[in-house]
Amino acid sequence: MRRRLTHVGADGSARMVDVGAKPATHRSALAEALVRMKPATARTVRSGASRKGDVLQVARLAGIGAAKQTPALIPLCHTIALTKVGVDFSWKGASTLRIEARAEAVDRTGVEMEALTAAAVAALTVYDMCKAIDRGMEIGTIRLLVKSGGKSGTYMRSERRKRK
Repeated sequence: MRRRLTHVGADGSARMVDVGAKPATHRSALAEALVRMKPATARTVRSGASRKGDVLQVARLAGIGAAKQTPALIPLCHTIALTKVGVDFSWKGASTLRIEARAEAVDRTGVEMEALTAAAVAALTVYDMCKAIDRGMEIGTIRLLVKSGGKSGTYMRSERRKRK
C-alpha cells in the first residue's frame, strides 16, 4: 500500500486535513530532545543556580507553553484542547541533558506535534539560558518516542521496544 502525505492535496497544494468526521479519542505522545554541553555547563544547570535562574524550571515552563502554541507555529496543525503537558529532564552521562515531553488530549487528531514542539522549545530555552557560558552547546535528536490513540493506533520507536 502506497502512503500519501495527508497535508498535500491532489493538485499538490498544502491543505489542512479535515478531521471533522473522526471520533474524539484519548491521544498521547512522548518526544525527546538532547542537549550536549560542556561538563561545567551541566554542573551549573544541575545546581539550579545560573545567573538567569533555574534553567530546568524555565525550560519546563517554556516547553509547556510551546505545546499550547503549536498551531500558531506549525501552519497546518489543528488547535487541540490539551488535557496534559509535561516536561521532564534526566542526564545521560556528565554533560548530555535529555528532555522528555508528553502531551495528551481527547480529540480528533494526534498530539505528536505538541510533544515535539515542547521538547524542542525546552531545548532551545536551555541553550538561551546557558549561551553566555557555552555557545558550543548542541541541540539534537529531537524525535517522537511513542504515540497512542486514533485510527493508526500505537507507534513506539523500535529501540524503545527493545528496552521494555
